[in-house]
Formats: sequence, structure tokens, C-alpha cells
Amino acid sequence: MSPRRAITLVGIGDDGCVSLTSRAVSAVTKAGVLVGGERHLEFFPQFHGERIVLKGGLSTVLDRVAELAEEQNVCVLASGDPMFFGIGGLVIKRLGAEHVEILPQPSSVQWAFARAGLKWDDAAFLSLHGRSAEGFLTRLRRHAKVAILTDENTSPPVLARRMTEHGETAWIAWVCENLGGPDERVRRFTVEDLAACQDIGPLNVLLLVRSDPSWRGPCTIPFLHEDAFAKRMPKKGLITKREVRLLSLAAMGIRPDSVIWDIGAGSGSVSVEAALLAPEGRVYAIEVDQEGVEMCRENLRAHAVDNVRVIAGRAPEVLADLEPPDAVFVGGSKGSIEEIIDIVFDRLQPGGHLVVNAITLENAGETYQVLRRRGLVPEVTLLQVSRAEPLAHYLRYEALNPIQIFAVSKPIQTGVAS
Repeated sequence: MSPRRAITLVGIGDDGCVSLTSRAVSAVTKAGVLVGGERHLEFFPQFHGERIVLKGGLSTVLDRVAELAEEQNVCVLASGDPMFFGIGGLVIKRLGAEHVEILPQPSSVQWAFARAGLKWDDAAFLSLHGRSAEGFLTRLRRHAKVAILTDENTSPPVLARRMTEHGETAWIAWVCENLGGPDERVRRFTVEDLAACQDIGPLNVLLLVRSDPSWRGPCTIPFLHEDAFAKRMPKKGLITKREVRLLSLAAMGIRPDSVIWDIGAGSGSVSVEAALLAPEGRVYAIEVDQEGVEMCRENLRAHAVDNVRVIAGRAPEVLADLEPPDAVFVGGSKGSIEEIIDIVFDRLQPGGHLVVNAITLENAGETYQVLRRRGLVPEVTLLQVSRAEPLAHYLRYEALNPIQIFAVSKPIQTGVAS
């Protein structure tokens, strides 16, 4: 016999009780306790049992729900489909799936696509509700159709202004407000018009669709030529060449949600490509030269990458307050390679990767000695690249500066001595 499911999680729309199934209505009727936001609870003025408002921290409320469910039926109200960016996951995690029955309604995203007349089986979904908009543009790059859950800090006009500032305007936007309710409203905008709009309600879903139907996503591996980045002519030779970037980024073991440090970021070429490989993560671009800082910021805008934080300052001094990284790239050390490696290995996540590019023999020798003193044997690659360049009617090879790439991982502790 299956265990009694004393908790029913009921999805509800802005139209209140009207669209609830008889099964959902029955769950509310049989409940001794009704839990939900103030807006949801107002749909049931006839309910005479105990009411618990979902407000603030959910942990205390869920503890109370678990306690009450031992003796009576509890009904928890949630918007739309509770398992789609809703509280359903938290309820299941705290109370156990075997104790919870879920009765979903169509989600707000389903309603939005239906109202806009758009198919949605090829869409990506992004929730910025209660979250920072950092990385929004980077995640947007790989999709042709996106549904976004917003809040007052990441409202559709705020996001549209962010898109406009980075030249990301080749989209059609639909703002769908108060879906399913009596004051429902669905409007279509250009990104520029949406950026200037001032009458968007707080309960909305933003749909973005590429205006070019032939659009194709970018390459999985960026491999951007140096000419794709802004740089000062006297510093042209200092930018990390794309072949070096390719091997260095591969050695860093970047995952979609990695936290990355780019020390000695310069123009930001490594930061940009690392950010594109980690759209759910974050990159810290550390650069002491003010000219390099401005170039880095310019390149981030040009490539519509917004999950990079530029840190103006000298390593290792500015590293102490950054979140622990999963991967670190050192392209410049200003003579402090030993101190940088020491603090990197103290902060690096277990299993994380450190990659150092060394041009001079002295820098290479010091990097090797510092790593060996820590008992680490790096993987070292001497990369010598020659590119074909025009010579009259012919092509000849022109050699780039050889680079030594040091790659090492922080050991994972499999056990702790008692």
C-alpha cells in the first residue's frame, strides 16, 4: 500500500479558482492547512482552516508544514507549474516525494508562448527572478528563442537596455503580463522600444526571438583571431595568439559553470573566450595596466560578454577577495609569479587547473621551480606556430614567438586523517 500523501502542491494561475480541476479544488477543500503567497490565499476567502503565508525564508515554513502534515492534510499553493522554476523542488527536497502529490497548472511560460502564437519546443528558458542579470547576454548568444522569468530588478526594460548597450538588438520581444488574469496583456516590441518602455507590470514573462530566421548559433569553440579584439598598436604583439589560447583554454578544463581567474588579462582575449565557454560561470579579469583595463572593457562590450568582472589592480594583492576559482590562467605576472602561484594554489578548488604562459626562459624556469617546490610535476608544452603570410604572389611562413605552456591540477584529497 502506498504511503499517505498528506501534502498536496497545487498550481494556480492568475485567474484563481476558475481553471482549477475538480481534483485540485477537492485537495483545498479537504485540507486543514492552506499555505501560499498572500495573492494565492486571497483566492480562497471561504477557507476556514489554518493559513500560512509564504513570505521570507521558506525553511521555517517548510519545517512547520512537515510538522502539521503528521496529523492533517496540508495544501500548498504555487504559481503555474510548481516544478518549473517554482517551489516544488524545495518542497520535495524537504518533505520527500513520497509524501507530496503535485497537481500542476500550465506554467506562465506555456501561457506566454500560447498568447504570442509561438511554438516553444525549441526554446531555451532562463529565470532571472531573484537572481542577478550578470551573464544574461553571454547565455543569450547561443539561442534563437528564449523565455525569461523576470523581477523588478531584472525587468524587461532593464534587460533591453543591457542588450542595447552591447549592440544585441536583432531580436523581437514579447512582454506577456498577468497571464490568465482579467488584466492580461501581451505586447510585441523591438529591443530599442522595449528599453524605453515604462509601463511594464511586475508579473510578466519576456520572450525573445531572433529577428533573422536564418540565424545560426556561434561555434562551440570560439577560436577568435587577434584582429577580433581591440588593442593598441604598440601592444599588438602582447595579445595571446589564438593558437595559444586554444591549447591554454583546453588545459584549463573549463565547465559551463566554472569560476575562472585570468591574471594579466591585457586586452581580455582569454577572458572573453573563457566566458563564452562558461556561460553559467564567471570570469575575473585581473589587469594592473589602466590601458589594458580599458581595452578589456571595450572588448567585453564588443563581444556582448557580461559574465566577466574586470579587476583593476596588481596580482597577487587583488586576488584575496575573489571567489575561489575552478581554473586559473596566468598570462602576465609582473615579476610576481611565485607569489601568484602560492595564492592560486591556496584558493584553487580541489581538482582545479592552473595554466601559466611563459615567454622568457627566466619566467619559465621560475614557474617550473615554484611548482616543483610544491611537489607538482607540470605538463609543459613548447608551442611554436608559423602562419602563412603573403609575399608578392606567394605565401611564406612567418613564425610567432614560441610559448611555453605550463599546466597543472590541484590534487583532490580523497580522505582526511582522523
